[in-house]
Amino acid sequence: MADSFFSAFSPQEIARISARGTKVSLPAGWAPISERTGADKAYVILEGQVSVRSHGEEVAVLGPGDIVGEAAIMNQSLRTASIVALTRLELIHFTPEALRGLADEMPSFAQALEHTARERFGGQA
Repeated sequence: MADSFFSAFSPQEIARISARGTKVSLPAGWAPISERTGADKAYVILEGQVSVRSHGEEVAVLGPGDIVGEAAIMNQSLRTASIVALTRLELIHFTPEALRGLADEMPSFAQALEHTARERFGGQA
């Protein structure tokens, strides 16, 4: 994935999206999302990098502007991977309600979520 999730939005749209979440900081080594758990949150990475791990193996490294945890919320499914902080993180935390609300209010946000899911899951989302 060459572009980040946020690269699809104007500065005004990014501000609107960011305002719906809560800014949080996490230390390196922390795992804010665990595989095979319920879909109770999503994050946009502002600073730092995360390892995406499926069955204990790293499948991707994501960084600033990327979103994690959205697919399980939108698909109402269990998590398919764990997210582990490789560095200290600055994130925007979204509840499922906030993420769905943004998708309903902003067609561009819903389209970006769908596009990201298709890219990550080989066109099967």
